[in-house]
Amino acid sequence: MQRRTLVHSAVLVSLALLGSQAALAQPGEIRIAHVYSKTGPLEAYGKQTQAGLMMGLEYATGGSMTVAGKKLVVIEKDDQGKPDLGKSQLATAYSDDKADIAVGPSASGVALAMLPVAEEYKKILLVEPAVADSITGDKWNKYIFRTGRNSSQDAISNAVAIDRPGVTIATLAQDNAFGRDGVKAFKDAVKKGKLVHEEYLPAATTDFTAGAQRLIDKLKDQPGKKIIWIVWAGAGNPFKITDLDLKRYGIEIASGGNILPAMAAYKNLPGMEGATYYYFGIPKNPVNEALVAMHYKQYKAPPDFFTAGGFSAAMALVTALKKTNGDTKSNTLIKAMEGMSFDTPKGTMTFRKEDHQAMQSMYHFKVKNDPAFAWGVPELVREIKPEEMQIPIRNGR
Repeated sequence: MQRRTLVHSAVLVSLALLGSQAALAQPGEIRIAHVYSKTGPLEAYGKQTQAGLMMGLEYATGGSMTVAGKKLVVIEKDDQGKPDLGKSQLATAYSDDKADIAVGPSASGVALAMLPVAEEYKKILLVEPAVADSITGDKWNKYIFRTGRNSSQDAISNAVAIDRPGVTIATLAQDNAFGRDGVKAFKDAVKKGKLVHEEYLPAATTDFTAGAQRLIDKLKDQPGKKIIWIVWAGAGNPFKITDLDLKRYGIEIASGGNILPAMAAYKNLPGMEGATYYYFGIPKNPVNEALVAMHYKQYKAPPDFFTAGGFSAAMALVTALKKTNGDTKSNTLIKAMEGMSFDTPKGTMTFRKEDHQAMQSMYHFKVKNDPAFAWGVPELVREIKPEEMQIPIRNGR
């Protein structure tokens, strides 16, 4: 009797294992792993990306969530903003979860840890929204594509917006890959003005007083227009440096776009100029109209900065999978995606063949304080087209 029970138990365990393996890899599925900051310092960015990705997949497939008769299955992984965790989760997604393609992550440091994993498993990693130049630069490999803008696109578009003769500029950034890559690209792009100081502070900084004082000391005696250009992500409010009465020294603030809660600080900076990746009220095209309508319907609020990024990643994936008729073999996808153009909420993007970076428009804006909104509204000055930005190819290809 005991032996029969043991045999019966063994059979049940075997059937359970078979069932779990089947659940992991059903025929007729395309498995997409999304590794992102569901928690951690960039949690807000990650959740927006996830929402955009799911809405984008729904829109791009006409609500069917299938391509070429294959069901799209999204597997979520929380990297918590930790490079080692993101690296191990991507490996697990490719090996145990049988993911055909991966999307993410939120943080540049996590992305850099993940790049070799994509190469090891010979699987596509579509980077969204991590921005460090090195991701499609010296750390790049052929399995990496990126729909998100890179640091150079951020920085060069901001330089286009604020770089003028007679302008003196200092920069304030986080002391990490995101901040340093952004400042390097910005510095390389400034051709008319003069950059006199770079201030780097820890990513978790909450008290900006000391850094602000160093910036003031470098700028206060300079002639002409004086600007502190801020590049910051995640926690902390670097715009608190305005509490030090910068106007007394004739110093202005400039910055790029950000998520709507962070842009609440822009309400106190009417007239501030910069360049942004996305704001829901700027691009005029059917895809952005669909995103805005879907987001209002589901969340009773407009889509944000990184929601558009997730949506763009979905549009790229579905466009590629339609081109390959659902074939997920990496070399087939790479061939389809190199030079591929696809629609996004920002208009048409194109993957550059040399480094798989998506070439895309950016938007020169000027902040307006509109009482109807809880944030400073970035009003469009002009669209900066991809061909206006000389984005370096940094991978030596």
